[in-house]
Amino acid sequence: MVTDVRERVRRLTPLRRRQLGRVRDAWRGLDRATLLRLGLIALTCYAAWYAIGMFGRPYNFFDMRIYHGAMLWWTNGGELYEFIAPETTLGFTYPPFAGLTMLPMALVPMLAAGWINVLLGITALALVLAVLLGPIADRCGWPRWFAVGLAVPLAVAIEPARETLGYGQVNLLLFGLIIADLVALRWRAAPTPHRLATGGPLRRIFFSGIWAGAGIGLATSIKLTPALFIVYLLVTRQWRAATTAIGTAALVTVGAMVVATKESAAYFTSVLWDTGRVGVADMTPNQSLAGVLARLYDSMQTPGLLWFSFAALLLALGLSRAAHAHADGDELTAFTLIGLTANVISPISWSHHLVFVIPAIIVLADAALRRRSASQGLISRRTYPPTGPGISGVAGLRTPIWFPALTGLRHAAAAVALYLLFLISPIWPYEHKLPQVSHYHDGLWGVLMENSLGLALIALVAALPWRPGAEPAFYLDPRPQIRRRLTAPTGRARTGS
Repeated sequence: MVTDVRERVRRLTPLRRRQLGRVRDAWRGLDRATLLRLGLIALTCYAAWYAIGMFGRPYNFFDMRIYHGAMLWWTNGGELYEFIAPETTLGFTYPPFAGLTMLPMALVPMLAAGWINVLLGITALALVLAVLLGPIADRCGWPRWFAVGLAVPLAVAIEPARETLGYGQVNLLLFGLIIADLVALRWRAAPTPHRLATGGPLRRIFFSGIWAGAGIGLATSIKLTPALFIVYLLVTRQWRAATTAIGTAALVTVGAMVVATKESAAYFTSVLWDTGRVGVADMTPNQSLAGVLARLYDSMQTPGLLWFSFAALLLALGLSRAAHAHADGDELTAFTLIGLTANVISPISWSHHLVFVIPAIIVLADAALRRRSASQGLISRRTYPPTGPGISGVAGLRTPIWFPALTGLRHAAAAVALYLLFLISPIWPYEHKLPQVSHYHDGLWGVLMENSLGLALIALVAALPWRPGAEPAFYLDPRPQIRRRLTAPTGRARTGS
């Protein structure tokens, strides 16, 4: 018996040595830079969790409880829009198509549905950040996984994302659908070699981008505010994408009418026009223009004519600036401006709706990086005249001027300030409810803080910079040889903006 045991141990020893050798090789393959990056990502995750605990609110999937209860009520034979959550006056307010997409949650417990939504929301956010930050990371020489690994916890920590996940909202999923159309538009506008990607027909259709608009159409069928993106597509004459978006929204809405006829009739004839189901305009988390005006007038209702006038002005401004950004090749800023404008002009925009602040921060940070990179090509006037194509001054006589180090500083400062504002979210310490407490209870400072997020949105619609010539910054080609060809320097220098 002892001999058999010794024989088995002797046979297993080489196998264990090989396994240990593989572990040692893998550990040696992790250089110090990789370990440092992993450590920074872990530290960022901890800091984000700490910030959520410090600046966030108690989260218990409050909205998810309403959705889950409504689905159980509906599957048990109740009328969808007659459901009222226990101990509240709130019911289901989304279109019937949204109800159909949420029906599977009736099969799982409420907490499971909430955590599934958290997982899906973080996944959607990670994919969006991979799309938006990947090209920037390539340009700056950063590993993509490192940039996305840092950005995800940082984005989760700010008000729109943490409120969306904590309350069980769907804003990050809708955000992902809309950004998917941004990717499709970039792929469709890509050079011919990209559109003729090798592979099967499904791969060619996917990378051709002809499905651009489908994400916006689906998002519009779930929540009405993304419909402004369809208006943007029409204004910028992106007819095919606009047609796809309208057709998708119409198709799924009609399909929902066929499946849920009674609920569709109730929604479009009654629920859609009953603004009281959503909430009162002056509530602190409503950071739209209507909420800001209601609180400034210290009234529970928004002054209608004044709101309509300013909303029309901001709508025209947002569409105009988005169209100019599109014309200058910066589709991401155009989409961001439309998302922010939709938040501003909507009668109700809760703080968890403001997810387009995330790409706004990215746009500001990238504008700072582009300006600083462009400034590094500047030289002092004391250098000699150019001696050849692409050469400024005589070799060895390049004298960098001192001020390029500050170039892009205001955009970087704006990005940091915007992030900190939505991280700290100063609206909650100054939350007031009429008629018990006036919105002016804490003076002018309290009014500014209670309306700070809404005022920041208005400022972004009016002043968010776009980056002329940003193409192909947000175009991703899966084949490295084509990506190198598209991003190779040409005879004409591109300084960015």
